[in-house]
Amino acid sequence: MTEVLVYAATSAGVCAAVAAAEAGAAVRLLEPGRHVGGMTSGGLGYTDIGDPRVLGGLATRFRNAVADHYGVAPGRYAGPEPHVAEQIFGEWLERAGVDVVFGARIASVETAGGTITAVTTTAGERHPAGVFVDASYEGDLLALAGVPASVGREDRMMHGERFAGRQELAPGMHAFPPWVSPFAGDESGLEEGPLLPQVRPEPLAPVGSGDGGVMSYGYRLCLTTANDRIPFSRRDGYDEAHWELGRRLFRHWGRTGGTPPAGRMLGLEQNLPGGKADGNSLGPFSLSVLDGAAWEYPLAGPERRDELRLHHLHHAQDLLWFLSTDPAVPASIRDELQRWGLPADEFADTGHVPHQLYVREARRMHGEHTLTEHDLVEGRIPDDTVALGSYHLDIREVQRAWRWVYEHPRPIGMVVTEGYLSVPVPRYGIPYRSLVPRREDADNLLVPVCISASHVAFSSVRMEVQYQMLGHAVGLAAAAAVASGCTVQNVDVRALRERLAAEGQVLTV
Repeated sequence: MTEVLVYAATSAGVCAAVAAAEAGAAVRLLEPGRHVGGMTSGGLGYTDIGDPRVLGGLATRFRNAVADHYGVAPGRYAGPEPHVAEQIFGEWLERAGVDVVFGARIASVETAGGTITAVTTTAGERHPAGVFVDASYEGDLLALAGVPASVGREDRMMHGERFAGRQELAPGMHAFPPWVSPFAGDESGLEEGPLLPQVRPEPLAPVGSGDGGVMSYGYRLCLTTANDRIPFSRRDGYDEAHWELGRRLFRHWGRTGGTPPAGRMLGLEQNLPGGKADGNSLGPFSLSVLDGAAWEYPLAGPERRDELRLHHLHHAQDLLWFLSTDPAVPASIRDELQRWGLPADEFADTGHVPHQLYVREARRMHGEHTLTEHDLVEGRIPDDTVALGSYHLDIREVQRAWRWVYEHPRPIGMVVTEGYLSVPVPRYGIPYRSLVPRREDADNLLVPVCISASHVAFSSVRMEVQYQMLGHAVGLAAAAAVASGCTVQNVDVRALRERLAAEGQVLTV
């Protein structure tokens, strides 16, 4: 008999399952794919931490396990190689006695009077349980259970947040430089016509308005210069025309002297063990897909999501080929990229590219408390804090669009990148109330990823170490709810905090 059912083997899902099992609950973990660890084992090797003083509990245990694996001091590496992360999580689950079911994509949820009774997968398998944990990046279980949620940017007026809504267009490392035309047939920008690929056609919403915009997604690539590396290759279906915007950008940089080094295009620093690098989305033309695909993904059906994931994967593969071979790319970048390739010992069953799309945000539950920008910038530590956060408000680019710039004698169309901002915050508390639905919506569901937060606040919480700590908290809470027969809203939070503190969670500054 499953007492606690966890959906999705993300970092949060693994930690929730392990914590609940170690607390004595019978736990089943349903994973839609074939791997455990989510982004931690899916390409995001360089782990963003923020203030290391907030780390505790299972996040610290994971950090120590990485150090033990490599025989180094904790923190020596920013993160492990992907296969090592998955190995550690797999060993945790096995030792804790968690029943892991792969290929178990959720299809439906049964409820009775506000209580979830079972979930059924697309394979037709029914899984009843006492308490459920939705640890998915998308929040599919909570949505199928009828729990309300938001997607995308709210208006600034909703919570009175300074950084909410559509952002001002401003220069910066991730901003597209001026004077690059968006029009396919006219490089001057004077004659409006069809837009280039990779430019979102919809007009920009007014500054500060809630347009539903979602941070861009992409694949974080594990790259290496090892002798056995797998060279980048031209994918069947590679479209030369799709990369004209990149050619225009390099021509612009060539005229203005702004061409970055190859390392700035992908983050080519050997920052992982084994001489590997975590390819990141840096600059105005990167692994991030900015054509609006991420806006569609959160509420899309399974088949459409698969198409969107493939769209992002093809972008990553084709960007590597473009940067390493296209004559419009400076020779210095092409030559450097040709030194790199895909690691032979990573992602063997997915063509040596990651198995996990970086879904930076999707649904955000409407819970008992909505965490907002104010909670973070003021460093609030509520009485029911179950983990601390500290990372910047980190909203990645939301869209690559275009606008008219009213120059004399005629307006000029220019490509613009919108949405990015990074704002430091002090250490702050993440309350238990943000991890549980409102009582009237569901009384036996816990949510450590798609938590109840504004778009702005979520941009800080969304780090993998935070997910590990929040997974730890909800795993213990789920076990406590099962043991006492109470709703998740009635879990003794004081006792939960004491148990978390005893297991190393940091709860005070």
